[in-house]
Amino acid sequence: MKMMKHVLMVTTLSMVVGIVGLVADSPPNTCTEIRTCRNVEIPYPFVIYKNLKSCSPDPRLIKLKCNDKDGLVKGNVPVLSINISTSQIELSLIVSKYCGKNNSNNPSLTSKSFTISSKDNKLLTVGDNSYGYLNSFGDDGSKYSTGCLTRSFGDSRSIDHGTCSGIGCCQVDIPPRMRNITIEASSFDELPKSCSYAFVVKNGNYTFSSTHLSQGLPDDLPVIFDWTIDFANNCTSAKNNGVNYGCKNNSKCDDEDTDYGYRCICNPGYEGNPYDPIGCRDINECENDTHECKTKANCKNIDGSHTCFCPKWGSSGDGTKKGGCQNLPNIVLGVGAAFILLFAGTFSYLIYHKRKFIKLKEKLFEQNGGLFLRQKLSGKEYSSSQSTQIFTQDELKKATKNFDESLIVGRGGFGTVFKGFLDDKRIVAIKKSKQINKNQIQQFIDEVVVLSQINHKNVVKLLGCCLETKVPLLVYEFVSNGTLSNFIHKERQVNNGTWKTRLKIAAEVAGALSYLHSGVTIPIIHSDVKSDNVLLDGTNITARVSDFGASKLVPLDQTEVATIVQGTFGYLDPEYMQTSQLTDKSDVYSFGVVLVELLTGEKPFCFGGQENSRSLAMHFLSYLKKDRVFEVIQNGMRNEGNEQEIKEVAVLASQCLRLRGEKRPSMKEVAMKLEGMTILDKRSPVDDDINIEETQYLLYESSSSSIHELGDTSKHGDVGYDSLKECKLIVLDDGR
Repeated sequence: MKMMKHVLMVTTLSMVVGIVGLVADSPPNTCTEIRTCRNVEIPYPFVIYKNLKSCSPDPRLIKLKCNDKDGLVKGNVPVLSINISTSQIELSLIVSKYCGKNNSNNPSLTSKSFTISSKDNKLLTVGDNSYGYLNSFGDDGSKYSTGCLTRSFGDSRSIDHGTCSGIGCCQVDIPPRMRNITIEASSFDELPKSCSYAFVVKNGNYTFSSTHLSQGLPDDLPVIFDWTIDFANNCTSAKNNGVNYGCKNNSKCDDEDTDYGYRCICNPGYEGNPYDPIGCRDINECENDTHECKTKANCKNIDGSHTCFCPKWGSSGDGTKKGGCQNLPNIVLGVGAAFILLFAGTFSYLIYHKRKFIKLKEKLFEQNGGLFLRQKLSGKEYSSSQSTQIFTQDELKKATKNFDESLIVGRGGFGTVFKGFLDDKRIVAIKKSKQINKNQIQQFIDEVVVLSQINHKNVVKLLGCCLETKVPLLVYEFVSNGTLSNFIHKERQVNNGTWKTRLKIAAEVAGALSYLHSGVTIPIIHSDVKSDNVLLDGTNITARVSDFGASKLVPLDQTEVATIVQGTFGYLDPEYMQTSQLTDKSDVYSFGVVLVELLTGEKPFCFGGQENSRSLAMHFLSYLKKDRVFEVIQNGMRNEGNEQEIKEVAVLASQCLRLRGEKRPSMKEVAMKLEGMTILDKRSPVDDDINIEETQYLLYESSSSSIHELGDTSKHGDVGYDSLKECKLIVLDDGR
């Protein structure tokens, strides 16, 4: 008989993990989930995929299959049952058999997430002059084994029928955390007269019989496995991964006795499946008679628990089985009635003002487009998987301690940003805008719906909004490591030698802007690209494009939007300033200024000194034209290994800074260039076919003839770079 093996490959729940996004088309490779097999429901985190070969499976779910022979299987191992509350699965494993070298099998089972339950199973060896092993293999190549032997030396009288006493049948406990196993049965006899068997079996599911020595055992037996999710994380690291944390609402994480992954458990007072997207449900103790109250009538269910009470009139006590309720004397009732009348008057007054306040919030909600937003969210075209939450004013006041100034994390021309802590443990950034044009409410709501559905790793996510205030509040995911501006300018001594990091940041920002311009259903122009609007996240310093207060949605039949010029001086596209026509090439120009900031470590505009020293872009281009660009590169970044990269990025920046938008590259071309530079060791020569002289002249001409005359207009020329330090930015106009 050929060697037979069970191989179990387990998919793990891997947790991967600021301020706005746009809706992209649904991925064409979305897997279709099947939740039943032969009318048996398959609970989370297990799943069957219908079109697995043509899609990208969700790595957070454990894949199963359904076939005609065995029904529900994992790999080729039949699944007998799944218990969510105990985090256990029952499988049917093959019995290892040795009837000679040419008639044997050694079943194996490989899984990081599945561990043999040491409490619910035993390892047995059955046979005459036989021994069996259970082997466990670690990821580092380590191995350990357990097993037992049984020898009767041909004397069948010593075998106890019905008892696994050690002769004919032996059994041992299984050590904890055994995974990636093989089971081996063997014999002390080279030519055994009967077969030897070794197997793991669920407690109570096998009784030894002496007839098994001659007639054999079943082909397979049930085994209990403990399972966990996300073997790459423990509870602490999984929680830090945020939205991909496996334990859902009203549940907690447990990893006390696991060496890989973790399991989820419903909180006290809740029941259900903690892995299901809806999480655990409240237990109604009053209805299922698990309360501690005197009677059901004295019980009130609350979220996660219950309370006991006595009737308000004529009785006292706590309403529990132990305390009960006692009737009050008449005099106490009289005093109580007088107090109640006084209280009723005060209460009515408070109710009146509370209702007035509620009506005001309802009026503001309607004025700010709340009804229109609800209608949008309920439409079929809106993706329910990218839910936009409508927050109440009370929720956000609580999250920010009534907008305490100590929680302010940013101020800008368009508003103030507060750090907030929601009840569901999420940390968010809440933007309190200065104003909004009442005539653009519908456009604002359209943009909220669209922006909230962006799912890009380098764009900060919009989670929802609050419309019960005079000016709507926007709620974003919180990004913790500050802005790119702080990274470049306030930490310049620390970051002098971070060229690879800066190149990575540039590629990520370019990729995000390219996605906004051409990778979404409705293109968007950011309109205020600057280092202050790039946030940095995580220990690996991931760039996240943020602050879409001045952004514009571009109808599919248009390439430009006529608008009042707004943005930040020093980053503004000169062509946009002259024509008031905003295009995607306006973002390209602003990104070019950010590239120059990353190269030089200097701020984009200075309002002192000679005129050509005010503009960082103009100053940079003048040095590039004279082939002296390394004189303005920030100290400490340049070395022999990166000179070519720095030159290429400098030329790419100059291409982005061309005065005429049609001559600038697209953000997609810029992103591809920078992405290629981050992953290739050998790069192709840079296309130096650019007219730097023309670009410098046009930039100067635009600056000199601008409507906004800023600072000194003395004759321009090459000046010391120190004149660009400690310069302030001017924000033109206000957006949302």
